[in-house]
Amino acid sequence: MNLKIKHLKQLSGERDTAIIVNSQTDLSKFLPEGAAREYLQQRIKREMPLTTVNLYDRTLYFLLDSPQTDLPQRKEYFRKKGYELSKILKSEPVRNIELTTELGKPEDVLALAEGLALSSYEFLKYKSDKSSKVLHNIWLHGTGLVKGVVEELENLIEAVFITRDLVNEPVIYLTAEQFSKEMEELGKEAGFDVEVLNKTKIKSLKMGGLLGVNAGSPNPPTFNILEYKHEKPVNTKPYVLVGKGVVYDTGGLSLKPTTNSMDCMKSDMAGAAAVLGALYAVAKNKLPLHVIVLIPATENRPDGNAITPGDVITMHDGTTVEVLNTDAEGRLILADALSYAKRYEPELVLDMATLTGAAARAIGKEGIVYMGTAGAEVKTQISEAGFDVYERLVEFPMWEEYDEIIQSTVADLKNIGGDSAGAITAGMFLKHFTEYPWLHFDIAGSAFLETGEWNYRGRNGSGVGVRLLYKFLKMQAG
Repeated sequence: MNLKIKHLKQLSGERDTAIIVNSQTDLSKFLPEGAAREYLQQRIKREMPLTTVNLYDRTLYFLLDSPQTDLPQRKEYFRKKGYELSKILKSEPVRNIELTTELGKPEDVLALAEGLALSSYEFLKYKSDKSSKVLHNIWLHGTGLVKGVVEELENLIEAVFITRDLVNEPVIYLTAEQFSKEMEELGKEAGFDVEVLNKTKIKSLKMGGLLGVNAGSPNPPTFNILEYKHEKPVNTKPYVLVGKGVVYDTGGLSLKPTTNSMDCMKSDMAGAAAVLGALYAVAKNKLPLHVIVLIPATENRPDGNAITPGDVITMHDGTTVEVLNTDAEGRLILADALSYAKRYEPELVLDMATLTGAAARAIGKEGIVYMGTAGAEVKTQISEAGFDVYERLVEFPMWEEYDEIIQSTVADLKNIGGDSAGAITAGMFLKHFTEYPWLHFDIAGSAFLETGEWNYRGRNGSGVGVRLLYKFLKMQAG
């Protein structure tokens, strides 16, 4: 990540600066008496949210205080103001900026910096012109701000950028094996262990879901075990994160339509990228936790060896599955990973996946569908975490009647349900492979944003899930 976020004890008075103010702010600290200050005072009186004042040697950006008193909504207000500010800065372009507040609320500056930084993401790897118009440095100043909190934010932003990079990579580069190499490099950088199981080892583990989905691919699968353990973790049993790592999904023999369906399927590993990014942030910030990440990785291709609708495969735990649709492949590889997770006797398992179009159609790009067997306290905490970072959650039910929909006449289960409740029946399928507290997150709607920028989440890979998981795990760390 080229962008740096640093703590500043005192404003320089020389760089461009964004200042959070309200109607009571003493503006003489920033502007001498005259037309510029009078202009700003009139703008504040009219409740104009952002005012630019050009001092010739530098520019000041005055941001009006949020009308929100609820902290999560207040944070989101300033994140969005960071996005609006970023559009102005890109047009200049501005490389360096200081952020401060006159209101004594350091969380406002952090949220503003978060939105500004996330809006500064670029993916230029395949561009001939790699010239950038985004920020290089953001300095944060304000009463109550400390260096450690700013460093934590920088590490978290870097984790989101890594996740976005991986989601944006095409499969011509990011095969399952290359994905594993990326994990190994990130492990060395952040301080977590990575074990990569090859196809031979996967066969020995009888992971029929992962092997079945991979059967049509010219490239082998991998099963990746990542582990971070603080020297003094607060949890005696590990938290396990599981991510769907389909690096490209054609739908297999149940081929997807090529228009508006297959062209973004490099993003079908966004769940895997999110849990990897979350672990990176946890390790870089040295949270006192024991966290394990499991990532089954493969392509889903339709060659002559591919599994066919009607095939029956045997999963890692011995369950037999009738494959009625080869495009319902994510649940097959996740099921093997969820079965494998039992050996750790986990405190909690969280899986993240771009799993169903049904989830995307239900709530769009504005949130995440989730469901699972974890207790009410865990669900309350994860919901609070989602609201805090504005990766908001909507819980779907797991009533026993849905379980009947995935019963097969020739095997233990079938991999699709009926025409309705598709996101739920996918979750019910996964539930069969869990014997521990568990939550499933379907990020199909929000992981890859094609229709232009959507505030600070940007375009293409959004990195959704990283900030949610990190916030929840930080809550567990105390």
